[in-house]
Amino acid sequence: MADTAPHRVSTEPCCKRIRVEFNGETVADTTGAIYLYEPPIPPVYYIPLEDIRAEFLHRSEHSTHCPFKGDAVYWDVVVGEKRAENAVWSYPEPISAVPELAGYGAFYWKKMDRWFEEDEQIFVHPRDPHVRVDILPSSRTVEVSLDGETLAKTNRAQFLFETGLPTRYYIPRDDVTAALTPSNRRTACPYKGEASYYHVDVGGVRYEDLVWSYESPVREAAPIRGLLCFFNEKVDIAVDGKTEARPETKFAK
Repeated sequence: MADTAPHRVSTEPCCKRIRVEFNGETVADTTGAIYLYEPPIPPVYYIPLEDIRAEFLHRSEHSTHCPFKGDAVYWDVVVGEKRAENAVWSYPEPISAVPELAGYGAFYWKKMDRWFEEDEQIFVHPRDPHVRVDILPSSRTVEVSLDGETLAKTNRAQFLFETGLPTRYYIPRDDVTAALTPSNRRTACPYKGEASYYHVDVGGVRYEDLVWSYESPVREAAPIRGLLCFFNEKVDIAVDGKTEARPETKFAK
């Protein structure tokens, strides 16, 4: 069945101080940002134009039209010899559904160097205040296997519950028996930090990037520091002897 859900755009105030850095300079610093929600796109910070340093903005000829927000104008961000083309956009005359966007601008996240909420660096996209991450220690027995081979077994995992995702089981390294080989892959999560990955060899077959770990997680995710987590989507996990179905997510491929 086709998805007939209406396209929704909404905003709400952000109470945090937001800062954006580029080429060693703070190009935006505000306590007046708003979140823009446009599912399934992650939330976007819209920052008052008065809190974006005008000396670093160079108006470009680029423009776009969005039927849900209006006509956007763009600026390059130029600091010293470094330029990020069309990195900032704004809707000078937004459509009537989102009048609050007038006087605000937004940055392409990846075109900037660093982002901060208050004094903590954040990654990938703004932390959605409607997403919750709970990390709880559990004495339930978690066993991970693949192709009939046990890869890990523990009764001291940290269970991570994140809105919209399957439960993840973070396991002490001493309780992982799988043969692990470090991978060059790195990813980042706004709620947990930067992850490193491991390949797993099972029965002469290498399963690439099957396991990840947060060696230096963000403060809220400190309980999973250095623990190992397997993709539920790609292994068999039993909790207290009951095998869980492999979840269908974007990570299943």
